[in-house]
Amino acid sequence: MAENINKPVKIVDTALRDAPQSLIATRMSTEEMLPIVEKMDKVGYYAVECWGGATFDACLRFMKEDPWERLRKFRDGFKNTKLQMLLRGQNILGYRHYADDVVEYFVQKAVANGMDIIRIFDALNDLRNVKTAVAATKREGGHAQLALCYTLSDVHTLEYWVDLAKRIEDMGADSICIKDMAGLLVPYKAAELVKALKENVSLPIDLHTHYTSGVASMTQLKAVEAGCDIIDTAISPFALGTSQPATEVMVETFKGTPYDTGLDNNLLAEIADYFRPIRQRALDTGLLNPKVLGVDIQALLYQVPGGMLSNLLSQLKTLGAEDKYEEVLKEIPRVRADFGYPPLVTPSSQIVGTQAVFNVVMGERYKNVTKESKAIVRGEYGQTPAPISEEIRKKIIGDEEPITCRPADLLKPELATIEAQMKQWKEQDEDVLSYALFPQVAEEFFKYREAQKTKIDPTLVDADHKVYPV
Repeated sequence: MAENINKPVKIVDTALRDAPQSLIATRMSTEEMLPIVEKMDKVGYYAVECWGGATFDACLRFMKEDPWERLRKFRDGFKNTKLQMLLRGQNILGYRHYADDVVEYFVQKAVANGMDIIRIFDALNDLRNVKTAVAATKREGGHAQLALCYTLSDVHTLEYWVDLAKRIEDMGADSICIKDMAGLLVPYKAAELVKALKENVSLPIDLHTHYTSGVASMTQLKAVEAGCDIIDTAISPFALGTSQPATEVMVETFKGTPYDTGLDNNLLAEIADYFRPIRQRALDTGLLNPKVLGVDIQALLYQVPGGMLSNLLSQLKTLGAEDKYEEVLKEIPRVRADFGYPPLVTPSSQIVGTQAVFNVVMGERYKNVTKESKAIVRGEYGQTPAPISEEIRKKIIGDEEPITCRPADLLKPELATIEAQMKQWKEQDEDVLSYALFPQVAEEFFKYREAQKTKIDPTLVDADHKVYPV
């Protein structure tokens, strides 16, 4: 019998980060978000996830915004609520491993600009790739939440997850996130996993899942009943589909139970009213594709995240091979097994998916091998969950010796070099980090920022069209 004690579940709302990333490719500007911040701050969320992931790149590349300025504005607005971000371990927010000095400086600046909780993950669950970020977060006084990138395979047993969680606790993490990026965690398996974790570690457990396969709300319900402390949800206009369960639905679900969140659904309704026109505009402009709003059962059949499916379709379209879609879906689990069962999350999802496309389109497996596939087999991303067979290794990298150390141990400090490369653009310390992560994109943004300053203010032009200097 479950103990009849009050244990309110805490809510992290993702409407400012993962929800728009999952549904509208992060195309929501800071100015669109700021007017609702004060109201969101009154809700009583455990935290709001508002930064990191793909938002940093999108801010610079598409919105022509400084992501650091966005963070500072959120910090000013959220006076009572913790801010949370997603960090890809040694990859930070980019796609390669960075030297330790860059990782440490990034974490230092993130916390200094107002970040509270840093959710840190590694695509392979190789904890060597998160240790620098965890140590830096702790040193700066931030909350280090470590993620288990959830996936299914013969290797990923209950014992595997419990062992990983124990090692995470030993590293000094403040909490654990079950990061179910593909919506693979089904309700009763969630209860089993949470129960096992709660019996073996003393850290709070946060469940982050996606609605892609249609089970996420039920999964969260069973997880909470099993002892899960925190769940990630999204306000309803940006919920469901490839996003998270709806905040209001989960609040109502637990109302009057020992897990009652205590949140006010009337206030949440006002917040939903604010976001609804933004969602409608995204639908009207084609930014929000109705296809991502339904249930995609192929996520469970092939363990492929929703975003990866759309990438595959566009790759096959480019190659004029859309008829090979089903074949590619069947090839993905085979490539994944060959590559040591990596969880399908950035960047491993792209690596496995692209290689599967090549294997099918070329008519011969590994006839054409991408440089990223070679890198994963070579050990450049870290240790895969299962060993890669000698046969596959030989086929892909020949007689090369694979890397067995932590990949970042091979990197020299690079912060000073990066700063020297971009010093002409530097207006704030944080610019160095923007450039470190996305050199070309950041430089384009810096040029745009410079051009904005030299624009003529129309109020300074008189009737004779003479311009008065600023």
